[in-house]
Amino acid sequence: MSEPIKVAIAGLGSRGRQSYAVCQHRYPDLMKITAIADIDPLRVKEAAETFGISEDRCFKSGEEICNTKDLADVMFICTPDREHADLAILALRNDYHVLLEKPMAPTLEDCRRILDAANESNKKTIVCHVLRYTPFYMELKKVLESGEIGEIVSVQAMENVGYFHQAHSFVRGNWRNASLSSPMILQKCCHDMDLLLWLTDKKLKSVSSFGNLYLFKKENAPDGATHRCLDGCKAKETCPYDAEKIYITNERTGILHGNTGWPNDVLASNPNRENIRNAIDKGPYGRCVYHCDNDVPDHMVVNMLLEDGVSVAFTMTAFGLGSRHMHVFGTMGSVTADLSENKITIGKFGKPLRVIDIGALADDLKGHAGGDHRMIYDFLNLIKNGSGTAVTSIQNSSESHLACFAAEHSRLNGGILVDTRNFS
Repeated sequence: MSEPIKVAIAGLGSRGRQSYAVCQHRYPDLMKITAIADIDPLRVKEAAETFGISEDRCFKSGEEICNTKDLADVMFICTPDREHADLAILALRNDYHVLLEKPMAPTLEDCRRILDAANESNKKTIVCHVLRYTPFYMELKKVLESGEIGEIVSVQAMENVGYFHQAHSFVRGNWRNASLSSPMILQKCCHDMDLLLWLTDKKLKSVSSFGNLYLFKKENAPDGATHRCLDGCKAKETCPYDAEKIYITNERTGILHGNTGWPNDVLASNPNRENIRNAIDKGPYGRCVYHCDNDVPDHMVVNMLLEDGVSVAFTMTAFGLGSRHMHVFGTMGSVTADLSENKITIGKFGKPLRVIDIGALADDLKGHAGGDHRMIYDFLNLIKNGSGTAVTSIQNSSESHLACFAAEHSRLNGGILVDTRNFS
């Protein structure tokens, strides 16, 4: 049996540590972690103990690990958005294959720099558009490619981010401020832009967009609200964004109900009631959602014109329970796809409805609806045996980023129509 692919991981946050590193346990014959890096020494120490990494293979930064040769076959880059471009280029130049967390980079210029470096190298580079690898969207792709509903004419899609996810990641968290990370449409919805272009198999022609920050600002703070949730807030009882509810008592997300994964694993490496409460008492995730330094929109619409006259209407909203929905309308029928229900309903004109239950087709839908570990398997198998698909190669994934940058430009300029063929 051949040796597993050696993997180095730059960035041990929630994605690098909890989503990707753990794939070594799932695929021990395919993946072996041989080097790690993070600015948090505790994360490095814990990961080194978990995966048996020697001290000389533990690094203090992404730059340090990506600038060191011969540590592994592949570099997983899971650092903050604004570090991606320089680290990816450095890793490629040091002869690593690269798995790059999305988004590729927070500017179009940096995305193009990475793409150029990848094209110049003889190494494989994929972007973590994990939803392409899910049983749900793979099945939807098959339905659309089969021609059962004829030619695609228009698409309506929605990402309902979810009230607690918006509060956690985009009001209190690392992606709250575009100048510190990247625009909301890029950091959260590049998945959706990628899916829409991939599923329709059409090139983008033009984009327009509207959206703003509607709720999460100081003028909307309820009477009696304090700057921190545990500082005697008088609005606490009726506020759904109360940090104690989200991280401790909520049935879906709270530590008291056994949730030691996301989002609690962002607040503490080994979540328990004591360290989670301490985190919301003293850290950024205990701030009042109306008194943060956030500026990304909490709702946004994007209209896209694709080649052959195909139209797409996409909505991102913070105000719901969280899911993705899509309606695809064709010349011979339509398809409704609901990720929260894991069901795809095909309505061919003049025929009975046909329902595909994804839960009956796949027994493991954890981690981005089953996409996380399938992406890792596919990429490493491609490197080891040449038999993977690399459906999210950087060449395949880059156009979705162009769509996001064009949409943000439109949003910031009153919804103007942007011709993406001439956009730079």
